[in-house]
Amino acid sequence: MTPPVKKEFPWWLLVLAVAGTYAFWRALTSDLHAQVLATLSKGIWITVLVTGVAFVSACVLGLGLALAGLSKVTLIRQAARLYIEVMRGIPIIVLLLYVAFVGVPLLVAGWTALAGSLGLPGLTTRDVPFLWRAIAALTLAYSAFLAEVFRAGIMSVDAGQTEAAKALGLSAAQRFRLIVLPQAFRTVLPPLGNDFVAMVKDSSLVSVLGVTDVTQLGKVTAAGNFRYFETYNMVALIYLTMTVILSLLLRRLEARLRRKG
Repeated sequence: MTPPVKKEFPWWLLVLAVAGTYAFWRALTSDLHAQVLATLSKGIWITVLVTGVAFVSACVLGLGLALAGLSKVTLIRQAARLYIEVMRGIPIIVLLLYVAFVGVPLLVAGWTALAGSLGLPGLTTRDVPFLWRAIAALTLAYSAFLAEVFRAGIMSVDAGQTEAAKALGLSAAQRFRLIVLPQAFRTVLPPLGNDFVAMVKDSSLVSVLGVTDVTQLGKVTAAGNFRYFETYNMVALIYLTMTVILSLLLRRLEARLRRKG
């Protein structure tokens, strides 16, 4: 019998908590820090919006790609693999720029031509906000990574269980929803959590498009007050606070699922 693992006191969390408390105390007692924090806090909801919408969209698209990659039809499998390899091979910042300045203008031009033939109102590139261009790019990028996560989770489910469900008369959709998906979810939860935390950090890349997230507001603030040390310390603290809280919540969720399992 394997002896239980002794729980270790999270000294790292204590160090971060003390450092974070000190930083926020400085923000409350220093006019400069308070001004910087007040400015940066306006971008937090943009960061949350970008991360939340992009991650949910990437999960949906990634699950579809995973199922396509497991399809019995060769063309569908190869198309899914082509998409995954292309998206995984392009740096996210390059994909952001490509979607924003190449993909969207091409789509707008195509829609305008189609709308003109149908008598519908057209679009201009300016009608598509950079915020949604950034969300689309992050969705495309992360869907490729999440597709591999979902594929591994689905393949980890014992084939005998799906065969037994088939013998009981369950349809393919019912087998996937009732048998495969719940078990695969427990397997993929840790890597999904890691990718979610990674997306919170990668959402800072949308600042290259001028989206007013925490990073962009930090750049603007530092350029105005020339206090780079204080400003970027606060930017780092905000991201660190969000990622640490998310990591702790995900660990608790994983532990709860293991106890139920």
